[in-house]
Amino acid sequence: MTKQTFTEFGLNPELVEAMTMMGYKTPTPVQSQAIPPAIEGRDLIACAQTGTGKTAAFVLPVLNNIIHQPGNGIKALVIAPTRELAVQIDQQFLGLGYYANVCSLAVYGGNDSVGWDQQKKALTTGVDVVVATPGRLISHLNLGYVNLNEIRTVVLDEADRMLDMGFFEDILKIMKHVSAKHQTLMYSATMPPKIRDMAKKILNEPVEISIAISKPAENVLQAAYLVYDKDKPQLIAQLLKGKDLSSVLLFAATKIAVKLVAKTLKSLKLTVGEIHSDLDQKTREETLRLYKSRKFQVLVATDIVSRGIDIEGIDLIINYDVPRDPEDYVHRIGRTARAKQSGVAITLINEKDQNEFQRIEKLIERVVVKSPTPEGIPDGPAYQPMQQRRRSQYSRRRR
Repeated sequence: MTKQTFTEFGLNPELVEAMTMMGYKTPTPVQSQAIPPAIEGRDLIACAQTGTGKTAAFVLPVLNNIIHQPGNGIKALVIAPTRELAVQIDQQFLGLGYYANVCSLAVYGGNDSVGWDQQKKALTTGVDVVVATPGRLISHLNLGYVNLNEIRTVVLDEADRMLDMGFFEDILKIMKHVSAKHQTLMYSATMPPKIRDMAKKILNEPVEISIAISKPAENVLQAAYLVYDKDKPQLIAQLLKGKDLSSVLLFAATKIAVKLVAKTLKSLKLTVGEIHSDLDQKTREETLRLYKSRKFQVLVATDIVSRGIDIEGIDLIINYDVPRDPEDYVHRIGRTARAKQSGVAITLINEKDQNEFQRIEKLIERVVVKSPTPEGIPDGPAYQPMQQRRRSQYSRRRR
């Protein structure tokens, strides 16, 4: 069977050449299904996880339509939940847009007055594509100098994450500034009812695409430890002490946990970077850059970097806390074992998180090995399957 190519979509030859030069030869499933209707101008709602090629699935048709219909003003708006994701999307627009003479701008908060002034100048003098976080874009809109009337395409990326972060009303407010004659492309890693509700409000007879969430790669060795919260820092220290690991990524649920773990690991003379909401954007970007260039052995972060951030060659992923959303587990451990390399993913489970972890095991269709705690670390809570726990609770109620 002949593999599909980007040429078959009717994309501008310069875009196809750019994709080839960047190493992309065969479209991914989400690209194959999303690009044709997007080029036709149809609204679209796509369920696809990070790592499926969804960014190019909207970047290519947006650029293609701008090339074929040049004009004045902002022509496309991409809304993303975090600064990091907005920067990454903008970088892809810059890379491909270079060959098509299309310019883009990332608009996000956390920078200084110079950054604000640069954003204001670009928004008022003209830029083809704006990639923005909701809050910062609304701040510019409230001052009255941003004109979104010429926009032809609006992209909502990681829509489920934006709703989780409370951006629903902000998105509706932004959409009121956009001309009624526009195309909307919505991408979400999951498709809960609230996403369906939002789609009904802002999409017009959309094409629906669902790319099944892929299971973790077989070459990811998954393991878990049952451990009480008070013993987690000591366990992490013991797991990493004396190990020859060049790149470790640790996810924690709160900025307090990030700071605690980073302090513990620094006491072991490990080079450690940390990313959380207390740091300004410039510091976060520099920390991520240093980690990518292997200046840090360990990066300790909140979920800011779990989706949409591409980091190659990670040896070990550690979930200091069990993710609340099973799909987030797949996103997190998907940072390792890329390009057919091997990797390890370890999750720490306390007494309260067993149900959540069993939901993860159900999603990935496998039972993750529960390793005994190393010598010197107290035994953790007993692991009880969900059905057994329910029977135990029922028995206690009967008594």
